[in-house]
Amino acid sequence: MAQIPNLENAPLNLKSIRDKSQKELVNLLKDIRGTKCLVIDPKLSGSVSLIIQTSTLKELGLELRHLSAEPVQTECTKVVYLVRSQLSFMKFIASHIQNDISKAIQRDYYVYFVPRSSVACEKILEQEKVHNLVTVKEFPLYMVPLDEDVISFELELSEKDCLVDGDVSSLWHVAKAIHELEFSFGVISKVRAKGKASVRVADILNRMQVEEPVNSNDVGRPEVDTLILLDREVDMVTPMCSQLTYEGLIDEFLHISNGAVEVDSSVMGVQQEGKKMKVPLNSSDKLFKETRDLNFEVVVQVLRQKATTMKDDYTEINSTQTVSELKDFVKKLNSLPEMARHIHLAQHLTTFTSKQSFLSQLDMEQTLVEAESYDICFEYIEEMIHKQEPLTNVLRLLVLFSVTNSGLPKKQFDYIRTELLHSYGFEHVVTLNNLEKAGLLKKQEFKSNWLTVKRTLKLIVEETDKSRHDDIAYVYSGYAPLSIRLIQQAIHSGWRPMEDILKLLPGPHLETKRSGFPSSPSVDSLHGASNGVADGRRSIILVVFIGGVTFAEISALRYLASKEGMAYDLIIATTKIVNGATLIETFMEKLG
Repeated sequence: MAQIPNLENAPLNLKSIRDKSQKELVNLLKDIRGTKCLVIDPKLSGSVSLIIQTSTLKELGLELRHLSAEPVQTECTKVVYLVRSQLSFMKFIASHIQNDISKAIQRDYYVYFVPRSSVACEKILEQEKVHNLVTVKEFPLYMVPLDEDVISFELELSEKDCLVDGDVSSLWHVAKAIHELEFSFGVISKVRAKGKASVRVADILNRMQVEEPVNSNDVGRPEVDTLILLDREVDMVTPMCSQLTYEGLIDEFLHISNGAVEVDSSVMGVQQEGKKMKVPLNSSDKLFKETRDLNFEVVVQVLRQKATTMKDDYTEINSTQTVSELKDFVKKLNSLPEMARHIHLAQHLTTFTSKQSFLSQLDMEQTLVEAESYDICFEYIEEMIHKQEPLTNVLRLLVLFSVTNSGLPKKQFDYIRTELLHSYGFEHVVTLNNLEKAGLLKKQEFKSNWLTVKRTLKLIVEETDKSRHDDIAYVYSGYAPLSIRLIQQAIHSGWRPMEDILKLLPGPHLETKRSGFPSSPSVDSLHGASNGVADGRRSIILVVFIGGVTFAEISALRYLASKEGMAYDLIIATTKIVNGATLIETFMEKLG
């Protein structure tokens, strides 16, 4: 099965976005005549693999390499670098060119920055005296469709950049990507934003429309009715909790990267010593599409039920008389590889979910979210440090403690900081400083308002039936993500009725209609409205997470979109897909 997702059923024509990027890349490469070696920055190669097949690149007569400090080994006379604007990459490229010069190897060099070049990068090429030997261009890849309803801007460090380094260049990138969507699907007339970064993106987007306007005559009636922008900083509780959907748990334990997960072949029932297998995970896999958003306990039951049905069908095949009955049976057999794949994956996941350490962690998360027995949680975290459990696990619970409690009391803060540095090494002082600067692990200065937020927005749902999804809380077995409650409110009645709660959460908020732009009917009467574009399809709400979104939150949004009476389809865009561990890791740095 192809790793590139099938986008035929997407509510928006995301395939046209992908095709445009693919065509641009192919044209850039075709413009360079002769045999060439394409050297891709490793992180970027994952993004590129979602817009173009490796086989297509090889058909263009390319050799493929990953960028590293090591010189490029190739006979090609042309070397094309496809890289993000990172200073360290410029050093690598300069050393490659200098290495060739020292060996009297003559080549033509091309550097394509993704999505755009930076003055700082070009300055390094100048300082290294190689800039005049390089042709510098840009490949404006601002977004990658991950699936039918998910777009990634591929900005994994945006949260740290904004909160710690004060670097807000990623916000321009987000606004540019949204503006690119507007050129394809029309200007979005209504905007709701919560958080400093989101309000800033809304402002940049307005400026872009003034400076480079989308002509409504070119694109017809807008397909996207409303833009909802949300800072990750507004809700740091949700990503610190363990996701309990099927896709969420796969990401927690096996880490999904670019729509696929890599596991030992033995996990998938293939006995090949030390061999890894890449398992694609997107909606092209019908069984995955059916199960990805379910609570994991339900997925196990669904797989068991399907396996039993297939077994019964197999038993009955002996008495099958007609050709059409045989045909139906063969059709069911076609789904066997998908069945086997997910039974193997689910079985592997249970080896993690049945561990006492995971169950204890869930208990602690629940206790913190419910804002009860902080003392017990503090003792538990202390014990984790003494046992030297993975630092990301410890920091994840500490951040959850700090965010729900508006910080740690000074005495506890100083004590836990000292214990962490003694146990894991003084080099982690930078990580702790980063988390403190970001406001994620700090001293308590005032009383927490988490109880008020939790109670008003009904974030704790007692007795959640995991098999019958009555509320978004099923994705965390009883905790309804704060982020999704805010979006739910924005969709159904707007944010004005909840001004008081919004003021308790980080950052400013805005709710505005962009003047002079044509629009669909009012978003304030959204729920149950008969709303759609000309051909009878539903209008669309674009939900953008700045700083990352979890798979469980995406599942909760899909649940909202599927509810009876919902008048809109939802497209989710994010700077990056994250979980608690990957988000914490972006803040982790060592001294030296």
